[in-house]
Amino acid sequence: FAGQGYMSGFGNECSSEDPRCPGSLPEGQKKNQHYSSCVPQNNPQVCPYGLYAEQLSGSAFTCPRPANKRSWLYRILPSVKHKPFTQIPCGDLTENWDDVEPDPNQIRWLPFTIPKTTDTKVDFVAGLHTICGAGDSKSRNGISIHVFTCNSSMVDRCFNNSDGDFLIVPQQGELLITTEFGKMMVEPNEICVIQQGMRFSVDVFGETRGYLLEVYGAHFELPDLGPIGANGLANPRDFLCPVACYEERTVPTGYTVINKYQGKLFSCRQDFSPFNVVAWHGNYTPYKYNLKNFMVINCVAFDHADPSIFTVLTAKSTRPGVAIADFVIFPPRWGVADHTFRPPYYHRNCMSEFMGLIKGHYEAKEEGFQPGGASLHSVMTPHGPDVDCFEKNTSAELKPERVAEGTMAFMFESSFSMAVTKWGLETCQKLDKSYYQCWEPLRSHFNPNWKPSKQ
Repeated sequence: FAGQGYMSGFGNECSSEDPRCPGSLPEGQKKNQHYSSCVPQNNPQVCPYGLYAEQLSGSAFTCPRPANKRSWLYRILPSVKHKPFTQIPCGDLTENWDDVEPDPNQIRWLPFTIPKTTDTKVDFVAGLHTICGAGDSKSRNGISIHVFTCNSSMVDRCFNNSDGDFLIVPQQGELLITTEFGKMMVEPNEICVIQQGMRFSVDVFGETRGYLLEVYGAHFELPDLGPIGANGLANPRDFLCPVACYEERTVPTGYTVINKYQGKLFSCRQDFSPFNVVAWHGNYTPYKYNLKNFMVINCVAFDHADPSIFTVLTAKSTRPGVAIADFVIFPPRWGVADHTFRPPYYHRNCMSEFMGLIKGHYEAKEEGFQPGGASLHSVMTPHGPDVDCFEKNTSAELKPERVAEGTMAFMFESSFSMAVTKWGLETCQKLDKSYYQCWEPLRSHFNPNWKPSKQ
């Protein structure tokens, strides 16, 4: 592989060529265009260096220009050169939402177990487990939430998701993600998005864990800012995409391409690396983002704002203002609101809220909600701060203070009513059956004789 590097841009037209092959990126239709000496002269039908041109389309050809997503890949061999796909076991990856009966209760999981290297080697694909989801990849409308727990790198195999986009949130351990576009090192407190159809492989450096949001039928984009104006939340310039970094390698024993298609897994074999792209250009790429770059918008007067002000990325539905999924974070910030209860309020919501914790202690539940664990509050299921948080914050002095210092919690919020899988409720054995007890000590403070104090 060539050296690593990144280019800025979110959804913008970008281009890159491996520095080992200067001029490998065609400049366009120009009269008497000069190509590399590797290419037969005066033959405009051949790409520089004898490469194959292949387009990867992430949208319908006829989408409006702002929504039209595609990239051109200039590769040593095209991806069509492979043996037939055959179905393989899915493990704990599923799109079957009817394995167990619906459960409207508040659900919390303790940190998910990472397999020990001494027991068995588990790579990223083998370590995928579906927790919950809804909808259908065939109709291109839905969502799945997974965790990954692994201890080994993917060797001579890659993954391709034909169903939707992956938003990957590492919680423990670094991920070196090799894609057709180049490489990305993604650490905890960073995220990356691998869009539909992009082949990738994951190297890890020990016991590794994280969360994964999958959406069907839509791509992630930055939320509209409205009255916030031009600046705020996640800024486009902070999203990074990889630089071309090709591998010319034959694999006589066979390279395995794993394809997620209609909720099932299939594999095929080929005798060369799929990461053989020498140059590319387009606006349909993988990308990463460091959560520390998020520009927080917060309350500076009174009341508690809705969590939508912390939205990093959204996958919109066809209904205005309603998302298939939002990725929301709760970063370190100042709390300065007066005359109000500052933590999250008690709440019932028409959306589903899945929360995870990358590090630290979440302000509304400092004890039971742990890094590497998760919670799910389903449609119209009541939730809110535990009793300790409520008692502490109704008697605390209201002065400026840092909130969530050293912490990063996040939420996958969806308009879908999500079903929990059998793995999530039973097999993983991490269900916190005592979760409801964090609200049991709440007591009535009602006083019918209360009189407002004179100001």
